[in-house]
Amino acid sequence: MWGSEGKGFISLVIADLTVISFFANIFVGSSMSYFASKFKTEEILPFAYLWSVLVGILVPLIFRFNNASAYFGYLIMLSVLSSILAANVNLFVGQQNIRMFNIYTALQQIVHIIFILIIVYLIKITSVDAYFLAQIGSFGILLLGSSFQVFKTCDLKRISFSKKIGGKLFNYGWKTQLSAFLQFLNNRLSFYFLEYFKGVVSVGIFSVGIAFSEAIWTVSRSLSVVLYSDVLNNSNADEAIEKTKVSLKISFLVTLSFILAMLLIPGQLYSMIFGKDFSQTKEIILFLSPGILAIAVSNIIGHYFAGINKLR
Repeated sequence: MWGSEGKGFISLVIADLTVISFFANIFVGSSMSYFASKFKTEEILPFAYLWSVLVGILVPLIFRFNNASAYFGYLIMLSVLSSILAANVNLFVGQQNIRMFNIYTALQQIVHIIFILIIVYLIKITSVDAYFLAQIGSFGILLLGSSFQVFKTCDLKRISFSKKIGGKLFNYGWKTQLSAFLQFLNNRLSFYFLEYFKGVVSVGIFSVGIAFSEAIWTVSRSLSVVLYSDVLNNSNADEAIEKTKVSLKISFLVTLSFILAMLLIPGQLYSMIFGKDFSQTKEIILFLSPGILAIAVSNIIGHYFAGINKLR
């Protein structure tokens, strides 16, 4: 609908949002899950919320002057909303409430699509703005729902800021984000190089291949989260290792199956669905496939070591 240039702008903003999430996830990411069973929610959630607002407003200033600067306001709103939502969702993982985690993870895509359809076909906004407005609406609705789930088990009168607890959250969080940043260099840094050397259109074309990659990783990420939650709440080290081995095998085989299935799809079909500019999507997936498989496996290993707090 938005063409290769429109998809390029969307990809750049999402890449910017990913960078911002690295900083936000120091408090709202794995640290929320890890310490959910070790401290009271009232002791860790305030750090996550305050950090989300500060990072969501200040870090986007770095991207104020890139080619997607016209969407700077959207970037700030998306940063704050997505970070606070991430804090709530990751809290569910630490509480072994995988059902709620899965529901809100799935709803992020479903509600986003519903909002896009409403904005495009009912409100008649067909520009790239529709994508970002829909995403803001999606995050907003899910944030309200997840906050209700979180707060009904909290005693708001006991909210506190402990320097000791804040230090532990930060110390654990920055270590997990260091490995996430290295993965970002594999996934998203190429967007910025493509924009610089080839223009926004090439970013849009390449982004379709990346989107397929991330769709394939859904299984690996889901397995990783379940494993991580189990390791956090399991005192039996041998049992945790065995579950990790099983998750590794499943992740490898399922990912390989999806890659082969996508490579069997004729290139003409990609052009028919996404437009003539996207005729090389199959080749892009082929070149990305070794990395897709490697990251699917590393997701499992990384979450195991994060669960036992051996991030080095």
